[in-house]
Amino acid sequence: MFASHPIHTEAVAGIVGRADVGASLFFLLSLLCYVKHCSTRGYSARTWGWFLGTGLCAGCSMLWKEQGVTVLAVSAVYDVFVFHRLKMNQILPTIYKRKNLSLFLSISLLTFWGTFLLGARLYWMGNKPPSFSNSDNPAADSDSLLARTLTFFYLPTKNLWLLLCPDTLSFDWSMDAVPLLKTVCDWRNLHTVAFYTGLLLLAYYCLKSPGVERECNGKFVTNGKQNANGHSCHSDVEYRNSEIKPSFASKVENGIKNNASQRTQLPSTENIVVLSLSLLVIPFVPATNLFFYVGFVIAERVLYIPSMGFCLLITVGARALYVKVQKRFLKTLIFYATATLIVFYGLKTAIRNGDWQNEEMLYRSGIKVNPAKAWGNLGNVLKSQSKISEAESAYRNALYYRSNMADMLYNLGLLLQENSRFAEALHYYKLAIGSRPTLASAYLNTGIILMNQGKTEEARRTFLKCSEIPDENLKDPHAHKSSVTSCLYNLGKLYHEQGHYEDALSVYKEAIQKMPRQFAPQSLYNMMGEAYMRLSKLPEAEHWYMESLRSKTDHIPAHLTYGKLLALTGRKSEAEKFFLKAIELDPTKGNCYMHYGQFLLEEARLIEAAEMAKKAAELDSTEFDVVFNAAHMLRQASLNEAAEKYYDLAARLRPNYPAALMNLGAILHLNGRLQKAEANYLRALQLKPDDVITQSNLRKLWNIMEKQGLKTSKT
Repeated sequence: MFASHPIHTEAVAGIVGRADVGASLFFLLSLLCYVKHCSTRGYSARTWGWFLGTGLCAGCSMLWKEQGVTVLAVSAVYDVFVFHRLKMNQILPTIYKRKNLSLFLSISLLTFWGTFLLGARLYWMGNKPPSFSNSDNPAADSDSLLARTLTFFYLPTKNLWLLLCPDTLSFDWSMDAVPLLKTVCDWRNLHTVAFYTGLLLLAYYCLKSPGVERECNGKFVTNGKQNANGHSCHSDVEYRNSEIKPSFASKVENGIKNNASQRTQLPSTENIVVLSLSLLVIPFVPATNLFFYVGFVIAERVLYIPSMGFCLLITVGARALYVKVQKRFLKTLIFYATATLIVFYGLKTAIRNGDWQNEEMLYRSGIKVNPAKAWGNLGNVLKSQSKISEAESAYRNALYYRSNMADMLYNLGLLLQENSRFAEALHYYKLAIGSRPTLASAYLNTGIILMNQGKTEEARRTFLKCSEIPDENLKDPHAHKSSVTSCLYNLGKLYHEQGHYEDALSVYKEAIQKMPRQFAPQSLYNMMGEAYMRLSKLPEAEHWYMESLRSKTDHIPAHLTYGKLLALTGRKSEAEKFFLKAIELDPTKGNCYMHYGQFLLEEARLIEAAEMAKKAAELDSTEFDVVFNAAHMLRQASLNEAAEKYYDLAARLRPNYPAALMNLGAILHLNGRLQKAEANYLRALQLKPDDVITQSNLRKLWNIMEKQGLKTSKT
């Protein structure tokens, strides 16, 4: 039954489930060691070696997953209620009369070790439980005490139903997969009452004081005497009037073990039920929200260890029925019913394994249980497969079921941004920020879009707001810090482009302070170098260029900027090597040819410079900076016709950029296309009315046009 149960699929097929499988392995090893400790206690010096193995395996189990530490409590239950067969009313008298001190010592050591492990785990967590988003566990975030209480009491019932009838399984049960129980009139409360009533009755049946007649392995005994051929059991009189005799301990007479006695002292049905309940209930306790809130509503992998108790409980129940019924027909019916259950479990496991074949199938299988999460994750998968329209549809389906999911709003915005639908992308980024004001990546992309649209003041405010987000109660602190660092980097670039180099340096230094360990710093270091270079602080600039190259030896921008510095300081041959190295690293990058062309232009190697400029513009015809600079280089090389072509392309790439329009007007002016030149000058002045150079060029143009008798806009 355990091997075929479908609830195990997630723990076995999902990589994250390795934690549960590993914890289970050491959980069972720890329990087996304790069983050995119990059976050798008082008879062998090796008994404490077995106890040491119990503690070490329990620690390893906890390191795999926290619930592994519960094996110590299961071991204590086994020792008290199964091995020693104590009933609830016999525990205190046993302790009070100091009977069986070895039992008391073992339980005390288990308690001490468990407390130590829990204390160590709490210390590693910073003496506080982990934080989770509200959607991970909606009941924990509910303001209603009644809703929290009713829901938390109901969830174990739902988990038991998944063990009993695993018909509907899902990779994720968060959000609204299990609606909150908000009133006592919710019909699901009947399930809760039935579950806890059954659990308490079962526990009472197993732990109550022994009566006159009880079952032992299918045979009924009275006052400890067999009334049929079978095994003997202890009577109530034996428990009260003699020292407790362990049920599994070997007797030693004259140095020889009485193995026949050990074989006959098998546990009763009550003992097995107690062990089953302890395996079912105790490992599940950490997931009940009883001691601290957990980051899930239901997690199928968490049921891996409790399912051991469930399988044992079903088995002992079927066995008890099989023993009690007299008719062969009924015995056959029980046998085939149990076999059929195992077959159905196996078939469901095979089907569920198919869902775990790949991410797309897994997320599609979860749409029925958790449509918002499943559609959102499916959108990510479809996007990675370049199925853009299907991915967009999946994201919109997710938002239909839950419109305030910040991650999904951000993912849809990112998809739209990558497909140049910037207005829509900005809309969804703003919705994402409204849903989660600490989502730094949404601020980052919003700022980048605004900066590219020339809305520098809005971009600056967005980047500043991102940098001021506190590092508290974050869903992903590492990703947050990386996004904040990127915001500061882009804010520095913005200041740099505006010529505020001191402000840029201040922002870059703040970025370096906030930079997380996993952040790739080469671009940041390179921009630091550029800012120092613009301030004519060449030694500092060289230091940061070298830092950039040290952090990433094949960082192309650092090769280019360092090459410029070397050229500026007279180290021409070294500079040319760095430019050529940049081209070698990526021959398809037009920016590399553009920088090398500028170097050649400064060296008066005009023909080579012109070739580099054309190559750069051809390779990166959609990159404004490359095209604009290539046009500028061609103009300096007096290749005005070619320069006009690329100035025109640059103006089309950024139609609202005054410098592009002004330069296009200037080259048209030089090439004699006066009316087109006038139109571009006027458009540039509309965008930047106080530009002195454009005003001067326009006056000169009007003078020429008037001399040629051409109509001007001023007339």
